[in-house]
Amino acid sequence: MPSSAKTTKKSPTKKVVARKSVIKASAKKVTKKAPAKKAGAKKVAKKVPVKKSSVKKVAKKPVLSPTQKAAAAKKAKVLAAEKAKRERDAKAKAAEHKALVRQKSIDAAKSKKEREARARAMAKEKAALVKAKAIAAAKSKKERDARAKVAAKEREAARKAREKAAVEAKKQREIEAKRKAIEAEKLRKLREIERRDAEERKRQERRGAEERKRLEALERKMHSKPYADDTAFLDELRHLLLETRTATTTQIAVSESEANEMLVDRERLEYDDEDGSSVASDIQRDQLKEFASALRLKVDEIDVALARIDDGSYGRCDECYEAISQPRLRAQLPVFTCVSCRASV
Repeated sequence: MPSSAKTTKKSPTKKVVARKSVIKASAKKVTKKAPAKKAGAKKVAKKVPVKKSSVKKVAKKPVLSPTQKAAAAKKAKVLAAEKAKRERDAKAKAAEHKALVRQKSIDAAKSKKEREARARAMAKEKAALVKAKAIAAAKSKKERDARAKVAAKEREAARKAREKAAVEAKKQREIEAKRKAIEAEKLRKLREIERRDAEERKRQERRGAEERKRLEALERKMHSKPYADDTAFLDELRHLLLETRTATTTQIAVSESEANEMLVDRERLEYDDEDGSSVASDIQRDQLKEFASALRLKVDEIDVALARIDDGSYGRCDECYEAISQPRLRAQLPVFTCVSCRASV
């Protein structure tokens, strides 16, 4: 506000100064133009005489007397006084005109200044009114915006609350569904476990029954006598085993006698160590002893077979407890395993 007041005070003075300069310039022009008119009048007066001859004739002055000269000089003084008076009157009129113009310009500047002041005041009032309206409009807009923001916030809060409630409800439904699914799965697993346990119990019962049957069958097989009813076949096997035993004991006696003879011969004779005959004799004697030991084991097996023939259990496999075929029993003496069990060993 102080800056605007300063500008309003300075601007009229500048305008007044400008108007004063304009008035002075116009006054100068007026004062300059007045003599111009006189000069024009003189020119007109000079232009009137057209004929040079007549002018020359008028220009001829007559010879005057001193009284006439004094009258002419007095007349000239009167004319000069009148001329000076006219000039003074003209200057006074020009000064009066200048003062009038100046007063008019001052009045015009004053009235203009007043009009401008009124216009500025009206413009200021109008601007203040516009500003007040703008402030009121801005305030109302701000209030509307604030109410709109509050309403938007409330709507957003309500929307978020609805969304949150929907999410919570969905989450609760999912949790409930998951819980139900877990319970259903647990119940299904329990039923499955119970079913499997029942099946396992049944399988165990079946396996137990089968195991008992197998053990019973195995027990029966272990105490079975496959050829107890065929006494003729058992007598035949006994006869063959006895013959084999006799032949085996004979071979044992021969092997032992030969080994003993080789030992006696080695003690009686002196061998050259570099020849190697003594080493070969020792190897043959050891082989004869091992052969005799193997024959003794065979004799023991024959005795076991004869004992089984006596109780009727000979001909039963020691591994699978199945009956050994008669051709195998005849071909190999003695034999205690079937062909399949012997092959697996």
